Amino acid sequence: MAKKLVIKVTAGADAPERCSQAFTVAAVAVASGVDVSLWLTGESSWFALPGRAAEFELPHAAPLPDLIDSILAAGRVTLCTQCAARREITEKDVIEGVRIAGAQVFVQEALADDTQALVY
Repeated sequence: MAKKLVIKVTAGADAPERCSQAFTVAAVAVASGVDVSLWLTGESSWFALPGRAAEFELPHAAPLPDLIDSILAAGRVTLCTQCAARREITEKDVIEGVRIAGAQVFVQEALADDTQALVY
């Protein structure tokens, strides 16, 4: 099993099941002791903003704010630089603990030894 997990989530409220699956897998991996890096891209970018995850609803799914909190507690959450720029989101706008970084950092993380990358 990979010691590190990099997850890129491209879906938001536009594809709620895919979105929820990404956050759920990331939270379960963190709880299992895996080094997790969750990347918010596309429509999931909005969840880097305070309060936006609370607006997300999916029956029979864990609340998104709880999943984000658990990921931030022991993993990393990164907002894509270009996605942030397209939405006029800056570092001062995001939830504490969320960083903004670009493709170079994503590729570096995804290609590191003992790493599994997933895209939702």
